Amino acid sequence: MNRFFTLLIFALMCFQSCALPAQNKEVLIFHKTEGFHHESIPDGVRAIEEIGKENGFKITETADASKFQRDQLNAYDLIIFLSTTEDVFNEEQQQVFKEYIENGGNFFGIHSATNTEYDWPWYGNLVGAYFTDHPAIQEANIIVEKPEHPAVSHLPSVWKRTEEWYNFEDINPDNIVLLSVDEKSYEGGTHGDFHPIAWYRYLDEGGISIYTGLGHSKESFREPLAVEHIRRCILIALGDLPE
Repeated sequence: MNRFFTLLIFALMCFQSCALPAQNKEVLIFHKTEGFHHESIPDGVRAIEEIGKENGFKITETADASKFQRDQLNAYDLIIFLSTTEDVFNEEQQQVFKEYIENGGNFFGIHSATNTEYDWPWYGNLVGAYFTDHPAIQEANIIVEKPEHPAVSHLPSVWKRTEEWYNFEDINPDNIVLLSVDEKSYEGGTHGDFHPIAWYRYLDEGGISIYTGLGHSKESFREPLAVEHIRRCILIALGDLPE
């Protein structure tokens, strides 16, 4: 009998150690567009849904800003803006989202999340910058600025890939830059020696804001290194991948 209970306790310990890290967490993917609409949005949704299945968190996805209601947003541990564009909220929806963040909510912006809500400086401060323009899609070298950070520690120190390289304005000086793009490796950059392309910062209210400029093309959401970068950003925002 004692041996039975010993084996039972051992099995329970194994089960707990193998439990999915983000189990029972809720994530909202918001992908409304009022300007350019990226054809890669469905691919991004599918990739994040797959990440959710593999890591135990639940996904809700919508392009309907009317879902931003106080009694609904409180259910989410993270809100992802997946290639949103232009003016996606009315004033009431802005206030509800702001309250979510001020109550300790977490935010992850992907690609054209910086091409969103230009007339709302609070949002620009949250996402970390505003998109201005981009050159033709081309290959360039990404520099890993924080190689020890779990969001990017899986990447080579210089990562060569093809992307739509955004130029920015109103960059938040509090951003902690994870990735930059080497403007000497491509044409059309406007930032000179230091061109941030992914960053994060902890918010005074207790949550986190993470942004990556990657994700323009459908291929971005099939590329193993890029998908792993997105997975890690999500788990960090959910508090399940400590620094």
